[in-house]
Amino acid sequence: MAPGASAPAAGLSPVKVLVIDDSNTIRRSAEIFLKQGGYDVLLAEDGFDALAKINDHAPAVIFCDILMPRLDGYQTCAIIKRNARFAEVPVIMLSSKDGLFDKARGRMVGSQAYLTKPFTKDQLLQAVQSHCGSR
Repeated sequence: MAPGASAPAAGLSPVKVLVIDDSNTIRRSAEIFLKQGGYDVLLAEDGFDALAKINDHAPAVIFCDILMPRLDGYQTCAIIKRNARFAEVPVIMLSSKDGLFDKARGRMVGSQAYLTKPFTKDQLLQAVQSHCGSR
């Protein structure tokens, strides 16, 4: 396990993290990094797929790509935040763009943070730890 990564305490189930991205490469990289950090990982390839998984699995943290077909990351985040059951779940936007406008727009729809792709294992694990605390 990576230094600083917190393993779930005995008897507790691992924290569920959902990664929404239309890129198979990004999903798989995130899955490997998060599993190495001791997290339970759910994957979705677009916003519609994600909304069903969020409802069924109630993840503790959500990573959401911005540029996706059908339902983009901003729309997906806004829908998640409008649902009272999931309004408090941290949503971290993922994008290859690092623009101020993109970050501001993410905040407007309720995202807690922004991670630029490609991300490192440490950046991903740090983002989860800082947004889910010791749940």
